[in-house]
Amino acid sequence: MTARIGVVTFPGTLDDRDTQRAVRVAGAEAVPLWHRDKDLKQVDAVVLPGGFSYGDYLRAGAISRFSPVMESVIAQAKDGMPVLGICNGFQVLTETHLLPGAMLRNESLHFVCREQKLRVENADTAWTTDYTAGQEISIPLKNIDGRYVADARTLDMLEAEGRVAFRYLTDGEAADGYGNPNGSLRDIAGITNEAGNVVGLMPHPEHAVEPLIGTGRTDGLGFFTSILKKLVNA
Repeated sequence: MTARIGVVTFPGTLDDRDTQRAVRVAGAEAVPLWHRDKDLKQVDAVVLPGGFSYGDYLRAGAISRFSPVMESVIAQAKDGMPVLGICNGFQVLTETHLLPGAMLRNESLHFVCREQKLRVENADTAWTTDYTAGQEISIPLKNIDGRYVADARTLDMLEAEGRVAFRYLTDGEAADGYGNPNGSLRDIAGITNEAGNVVGLMPHPEHAVEPLIGTGRTDGLGFFTSILKKLVNA
């Protein structure tokens, strides 16, 4: 049976179609989910894609957190359903407290758009098993509210429990995709919850799944093949 992965669309979402395509490229069925519907259509996993939901009014992800669909996503995530939040989706996950911390305006106060080099820190989550710990990958990044922050106690907890999933590579020249692009504390690019079923990251793996589209790299495909393997083998 083909795995069904839901992709949520909020007002202002930009990358839902790209994410649906990435799901299909990996071999799963992409199921569109509308923000006003509580019905998750019996999907096996959910992706919250990037964009500017509700225009980022009040605070990025703050209004989306109260969408009817998120009531179901929060409940299912707490029951173990895999959820991936990309960029604005990561912001939504912090607003729902499915992931700790918060996202602030980039340290430079400018929108950043570039190919970004990352190091995989945790390859044991539902979305990262097709990578290896320490692997370096390169996928596009585009955000203005991408600076991950948390208090020292939370950061120490994430480190101690191995819940930092990705870090920005800081060796080399920023122009080559190295460096911390937004001032995120401890170079954190993505984190996971304790159970490993919920993952959030700022860069966009859905834009790096086919060699003929975008950057020409396929480093982001592992997110979608990882969850597919988990669901098929569950």
